[in-house]
Amino acid sequence: MAGETLEIRPVEPDMWPEFEQLFEARGGPKSCWCMVWRDFQRNATAKDQADRKRGMQDRIERGQKVGLMGFLGREPVAWCSVAPRPTFKASLDGLSQAEGSEKWSLTCLFVKRAHRGKGLSGTLIDAAVDYARAQGASALDAYPVDPESPSYRFCGFVSQFDSRGFAAVGSVGTRRHLFTRRL
Repeated sequence: MAGETLEIRPVEPDMWPEFEQLFEARGGPKSCWCMVWRDFQRNATAKDQADRKRGMQDRIERGQKVGLMGFLGREPVAWCSVAPRPTFKASLDGLSQAEGSEKWSLTCLFVKRAHRGKGLSGTLIDAAVDYARAQGASALDAYPVDPESPSYRFCGFVSQFDSRGFAAVGSVGTRRHLFTRRL
């Protein structure tokens, strides 16, 4: 894999096996399945890991936009949750977004441990900006934390967004910052 370039693709229904492989890999986000802030339209809440997995699988199989995956060769190694803001709960940022809103949210970055420290998160953020813009988004919100934060580190770090044209516009709770980038 040395010298390979990260190939980033929007998650499509036929990618479920690779998505599942990435999430269930050692250290993967299999406990939440990136459903913490997503709206469960059929169930009020996700009760356990299996519910969250089924919720994400259902979204992917229906072709709903959920995010981007990064591949090195054929191996899935990275994930970025980026989707239209109305597909997330109001508790994401305490703000309500009307159905049909053109604002998107980037809520999670995950890179397999063996590939961390190589700038892949930044590559994912750049790809998320391009993807949201191509889908007609007017702005992209993100919720990064300071490097010393003991939690929410999967949201990315302030410096990663600050250096990519995102502007701080507030905070969410005690740890997450609200950053936005006009597209």
